[in-house]
Amino acid sequence: MEEALVRMQTEWMHMPELKLTRHQAQRLWSLSTEVCEAAFAALVTKGFLGRTPDGVYARHAFIRASSRVDES
Repeated sequence: MEEALVRMQTEWMHMPELKLTRHQAQRLWSLSTEVCEAAFAALVTKGFLGRTPDGVYARHAFIRASSRVDES
């Protein structure tokens, strides 16, 4: 999972406005469901990403102010 975390963080550092669902991330980085879910959970827990109620992951600064961020 460490490789997936590094890859995902690097992509968001280079493209901070990137917004992806879990399914899109799985296809983009060829990740299993388990690895993808664990990586997103870790990135949300450490505050690197937020998750919108409709399942979109993005950097906090780029989640629309009108969208409530799901911290779980």
